[in-house]
Amino acid sequence: MTTFTAITTLNSEAAAYALSEAMENMDPEPTGVGVFEMEDGSGLWEVGGYFIDMPDDVELTLLAQAFGAKTFVVSELPEIDWVAKVKRDLSPVEAGRFFVYGSHDAEKLPEGRVGLLIEAAMAFGTGHHGTTLGCLRALDRLDTDGFRGKRVADIGCGTAVLAMGAAKIWPDPVLASDIDAIAVEVAQANVTANALDGRVICLEATGFDHPDLIAAAPFDLVFANILMGPLIALAPEMGRMIGQGGYAILSGLLVEQAETVLAAYLDAGFSLHHREDIGDWATLTLSRN
Repeated sequence: MTTFTAITTLNSEAAAYALSEAMENMDPEPTGVGVFEMEDGSGLWEVGGYFIDMPDDVELTLLAQAFGAKTFVVSELPEIDWVAKVKRDLSPVEAGRFFVYGSHDAEKLPEGRVGLLIEAAMAFGTGHHGTTLGCLRALDRLDTDGFRGKRVADIGCGTAVLAMGAAKIWPDPVLASDIDAIAVEVAQANVTANALDGRVICLEATGFDHPDLIAAAPFDLVFANILMGPLIALAPEMGRMIGQGGYAILSGLLVEQAETVLAAYLDAGFSLHHREDIGDWATLTLSRN
């Protein structure tokens, strides 16, 4: 089956989401539309749609003009078995004591390591990205130093790999939340695959806006592997939701964005405990004063 993509960029978050909503009404109708903040520090937002039939060029041109976007770039995706490709390309990842792997590599789990199974079809968040790797290393580092998390949350959990890592080494249940309903379904599937049902509780929530998260506060540890903008917006609430002596492990940050995010969290009552840069990505471990 042939799939077409139509992608553009614009410099306003509000306009990007408005454009994505307008694209939902196109004819032919897209099978999916996404909005993403560019992670290169440009401040641009990318809007992309997927189509089974070639999208109407005139309609795309009119939409771009109406919302102040650049001209759409339309491409035809090659027919690829993406799951098979991921299985070939993604090898297991070691992050401290953690070993993140797909079911096709189950026999490679070393003795004595903490295994985290992420299916190939759910490849984002497998640990290959510098942000996920940095967060798992930060978790391993805290535990090695003697910290034990009793009330832990993973905000913007994606595959829930970080929540599962905490649940595998500590006895208390971990809350894993995401703003996206599909991500919550993916997280729950991974939790079940790792035999962690009841140990990792998956929730749909924006930030901490869920009764279960509010009731569990104050937290000892919160993961937030998201993006710079949402991290900065969350800083004051993080300061309220994490107890004194607790930690926040933050990533989703380009190296050049780390100082800006750190400044927001210093203002919210945190201090820098550890920083690790992996390639272009930074991970901050912060302690609540």
